[in-house]
This record gives sequence, structure tokens and C-alpha cells, in this order.
Amino acid sequence: MKIEISEFVEGARKARGLAVIIDVFRAFSVECYASDSGAVKIIATDEVSEAFELKKLYKQSVLAGERDEKKIKGFDFGNSPTEILKADLTGKIVIHTTTAGTSGLINAGNAEAIISGSFVNAEAIANYIKTLRPEQVSLVAMGYRAKESAAEDLLCAEYIKSLIEGRKEDFEKRISNLRFTSGKRFFQPENIDFSPPTDFFLCTMTGRFNFVLKAAKRFDGNIDMERIDI
Repeated sequence: MKIEISEFVEGARKARGLAVIIDVFRAFSVECYASDSGAVKIIATDEVSEAFELKKLYKQSVLAGERDEKKIKGFDFGNSPTEILKADLTGKIVIHTTTAGTSGLINAGNAEAIISGSFVNAEAIANYIKTLRPEQVSLVAMGYRAKESAAEDLLCAEYIKSLIEGRKEDFEKRISNLRFTSGKRFFQPENIDFSPPTDFFLCTMTGRFNFVLKAAKRFDGNIDMERIDI
């Protein structure tokens, strides 16, 4: 099995085989919490305008997402797992758009299969991949706003790769230390309304969920995220 790590939208476009699109802070952590909170469907889209159009089609839907890290005007939720954890999404369709993560899903069309990646279900991702045994795995770290390398996404890619390969490495301290690097923004007082400290801890809890979210392209070009329990 060949495993490659790449970054950004360019990495998503070049992904082949089974692609894992990684966005730890916070898109794909949010989607896991949404699924666990009872959402019956998650639809990922790249455009805010498209999210509003989708909401018109589905009566039992809510909008979640961000631009510049903040909740979009007219949306029900931001891109915050803390918000999602407090919500009852039973029977709801979550329409989700973010700057980096959902853009990666949309642009990974050359891969044979696409799943999302985060720490909270990293073990499930590794077990899913080991079961399928694809010839190639593309781990794509989407980065901060899909433009700057993000330590958490690259570390998550490294973590998933080590799990697939069966290497016993201690990642706990490295994950915890993200608090002082790429995760420090969650502890800045000016960000507390849209990026609270609890988001950091909820996004860095390894192995919290035993399922993967697989992307399936819709007729309208958007993405359905299908939950597969492991």
C-alpha cells in the first residue's frame, strides 16, 4: 500500500486511490459530532449561496459553516463542535460549508473514493483503510484556510499513516502541544464567541467516534457524507 501526504486544494486535485481529506480545526470534527448528534444526512457544499439554495429544498435542514472562522450570517450554526454538541440534530439534514475542508471534498474528484479525516475518528479511518487495502492512499492536509500549512492537519495525516502501518508511536504529547501552536487561537479572548477553547479539546480527542464519513458526489455537484460504522 502506497501512502502519500499532500496539502491544500492542489493536493486534493492530485489525490488518487482512496483520498482522506483532513480538516481537524474544525470542519470534519464538526461533521462527526453532527452525525453523532442525530443528523440523518450531511451535505457538504463549497458555496454559501448553494447552501441557502439547498436549505430551500430540504424542510428539515439546518445550515452550519464559516467564513473567516465566523458563523455565516443567516446560518443556524458556526463551524464549532461546541455548538453542535449542545444541539439536538435528531432527524435533521446538516448543510455544511467551510473555507478549507468542504472545498477539499469538492476538488478530490480524481480519487476512487473519498472520506473525511480528523483526530476524533482517526482510528476508525485507519481500520477502514486496512480492511479495504487500497493500492494507494492519499492523505490531504487541507491547512489553514486551504492556503497555509496547519500543524494539526499534517500531524493527523502522520497519525493516520502510523496507525495504518501499525507503528507504535506516542502522539499524545504532540497533539496536546498543538494548544501552543496552531491551536492557540482557540484560547485568545477575542475569538471566544466563535472559536471557544472547548473546540480545541473536542477536535483533539482521538478515537471518540467509531465511524467514517464517506463522500458521494450528488447530481447537483455537492457532496453527501455517508456514515459507515466500523
